[in-house]
Amino acid sequence: MRRHWFPKAYADAVARLRVPAGFLLVAAFAWFARPAPGSLAAGLPVAAAGLALRAWAAGHLAKNERLAVSGPYAWCRNPLYVGTLLAAAGLAVAAREPWLAVLFAAVFGLVYLPAIELEEQHLAKLFPEFADYAARVPLLAPLWPGRGTAGATACATRQPRGRFRWAQYWRNREYNALLGFLAGVAWLVWRAWG
Repeated sequence: MRRHWFPKAYADAVARLRVPAGFLLVAAFAWFARPAPGSLAAGLPVAAAGLALRAWAAGHLAKNERLAVSGPYAWCRNPLYVGTLLAAAGLAVAAREPWLAVLFAAVFGLVYLPAIELEEQHLAKLFPEFADYAARVPLLAPLWPGRGTAGATACATRQPRGRFRWAQYWRNREYNALLGFLAGVAWLVWRAWG
């Protein structure tokens, strides 16, 4: 049996804070960002890579219908969260305000990690094959402690190959992340040159 990182009561309570915490982070980024052309050039490609990872993952995810094991899910169990981390890191670099990165790291650790744990508990109940998948594929990155790329590679070769589906991308409403990203980029560019 897998050990839990967070008490269930805490995880349940903060899981409801995920969306409000996201709005708080957006407000903090908007208010405190001090972007410059150089910080935008360094941070926005990283943020765009995170957004692209999220899009790729969303095109492979049929929530509560089947266990996602193809695309980026062959390499880590939570590519949407990894994409969020990359996007936030890139936006923090673009914003040129280090404490914004610290704020996001704190929110990720205190709010998003418990949400991940709850989601994995849900998946384990919903899909009997989840335990085997979780044993072979790392939580957030192929080189997560205790696992190497061999587990991810084995999973990628043993699982059925799935294709990216635009219909899934739209069904998962991932376009909202794209719209938010574009609005954030516009704001940062305006702050840098305005």
